[in-house]
Amino acid sequence: MTGDDMVDGGVCWTPSPEVIERANITRLLRRHGFDSLAALHARSVEEPEWFWPAVVEDLGIEFFRPWQQVLDSSAGPEWSRWFTGGLVNVAHNCVARHAAGDRAGAEALVWDGEDGAVRRLTYGELGDLVARFAGGLSALGVTAGDRIGLFLPMVPEAIVTLFAAASLGAIAVPVFSGFGADAVARRLDDAGARLLVTADGFLRRGQRVPMKEVADAAAVSAGVARTVVVRRLGGDVPWRAERDVWFDDVVAGAAPLAPVPLDPEAPLLIAYTSGTTGRPKGVVHVHGGFLVKAAEEYAYQFDVHPEDRFLFVADMGWIVGPWLATGVGCLGGTMVVAEGAPDYPGPDRLWRLVERHRVTCLGLSPTLLRALRARGDAFVDGSDRTSLRILVSTGEPIDDESYRWLLDRVGGGRAPVINASGGTEIGACFLAPHPVAPLKPTSLQGPSLGMDVDVWRDDGRPAAAGEVGHLVCRRPWPGMTRGFWNDRERYLDTYWRRFPGVWFHGDWARRDGDGHWYVLGRSDDTLNIAGKRLGPAEVESVLAGHEAVAETAAVAVPDELKGQAIWCFCVLKDGATGDEGLRRALCDRVVASVGPAFRPKKVLFVDALPKTRSAKVMRRVIQAIATDADPGDLSSLEDAAALDAIRKAR
Repeated sequence: MTGDDMVDGGVCWTPSPEVIERANITRLLRRHGFDSLAALHARSVEEPEWFWPAVVEDLGIEFFRPWQQVLDSSAGPEWSRWFTGGLVNVAHNCVARHAAGDRAGAEALVWDGEDGAVRRLTYGELGDLVARFAGGLSALGVTAGDRIGLFLPMVPEAIVTLFAAASLGAIAVPVFSGFGADAVARRLDDAGARLLVTADGFLRRGQRVPMKEVADAAAVSAGVARTVVVRRLGGDVPWRAERDVWFDDVVAGAAPLAPVPLDPEAPLLIAYTSGTTGRPKGVVHVHGGFLVKAAEEYAYQFDVHPEDRFLFVADMGWIVGPWLATGVGCLGGTMVVAEGAPDYPGPDRLWRLVERHRVTCLGLSPTLLRALRARGDAFVDGSDRTSLRILVSTGEPIDDESYRWLLDRVGGGRAPVINASGGTEIGACFLAPHPVAPLKPTSLQGPSLGMDVDVWRDDGRPAAAGEVGHLVCRRPWPGMTRGFWNDRERYLDTYWRRFPGVWFHGDWARRDGDGHWYVLGRSDDTLNIAGKRLGPAEVESVLAGHEAVAETAAVAVPDELKGQAIWCFCVLKDGATGDEGLRRALCDRVVASVGPAFRPKKVLFVDALPKTRSAKVMRRVIQAIATDADPGDLSSLEDAAALDAIRKAR
């Protein structure tokens, strides 16, 4: 079904009988005698002791020793433990078992460099690299429980490092490849990392980006004893023989080590996410729960099969990187990773990646999607995208125009948009469609399997259909963080003390009368105008629908009359003029869509919006600058010049 067939609020995509028949979720439904997704979801929530073992069996996930108890919440839901008494290892399930089995000759990883270089690794080759690097790390003194910094661009060695650390029971600490030395050092120091894996540099937008110099400064500041360096660019780099060693030398001289059996609660990684203060949060994920939940979602929501090739525009420093490696790896699919920017050396680079590597599953953020859409349709239309069968949007709410463009223009109306909402601390999705049920534009369809989510009012009562409320989860799930590294109280304050015993996520959500779910943005981004409340995404979606607007951010600022007023910061498309006529037109558009009470007080035109390195708009920073408040942690900011643009416009 195409955009011409869509009615606002109606179904925009319906699965064909062929799509339903080949879907992994269909196999699971039939295997256990369910006639609907709703019935399966209800049992997955009510009987976790039945559901999660059923997933493990269906997906062939291997435990070295069976668990004695699926779920142990004796210490409270906040500290739930899963698959207790068992033994497991992520690296065994995602690499080693495939390398030793019938997937050994299949491609595990395809890497595309910005300069056109391509590397391909089969599961056999990836398994050999992981085993030898694990052996090399062991020879350098790394043992179970040690923290290993992972400060790498999207190169194959980033995947190798994640799984080599997991093989030993060491804990990976992924750090975004674009961070400066101070941001890297803060995370390494907080985690207590004893070894850092980095690269000599990488390419981005035609420039050589040095990493070794940044890594050196961070290592000194954080007291890191050893640094392993991946050759990507070549040439001379600063070198300290007593600390530094080349990745290739570590691998060449190492005896391979197989993954060791681990307690399912053994930490796998510490994923840092920015906070509102200057101290990032170290989110802890573990082998058993992260593995099983990631595999479940990639199998049943993204419908990944062994023959699929999944490209997620991501970095190993954000949760999507490890999530992709674990989900696709466990299912024996192919990861496609790319160096550099998705719109360089030309605006069509992402679509050329899809064409060149016959990508079947494509994941990207709404912010990136809006930027690509603003470049025009010609760059998409000039590529062959017939291989695509699944499209994934995640990271923030998606606007209606971008959703429809992704569905119709990019996917040709064939591939469903799996609009997923999760988070670093969730290690999974609370809400995401399954590709066997109809979709509405921007809808997340419903809860992920095993997730007991609801929408609550301020008083803790369930919200009615159509009513905006807080997204909560009433029961624990396997992929849930095991807390913040060295910060127990902050974890409890953030998620568990607003509604005791219930996970408070900090997102606004609502359900429509047909049971479709929508996430409206962070509750701390809320627009509360004269006592009337809505999420910024509702205003931003309206503005983004105007032909002159490329992207926008709506924030609330203090107002003497209404308590708060709406300021909208808009980036215009090439050729558009930000004059008073356009300001009035945009204000009128908001009024017509969401009502007179929400007429923006200001519409300001800027060259760029402050974004994180993972392409999320930093509304709290925009709001802080607009109100002369402290913007808090800026370590994840991509372009400091965007802050100046906001200051000049206000």
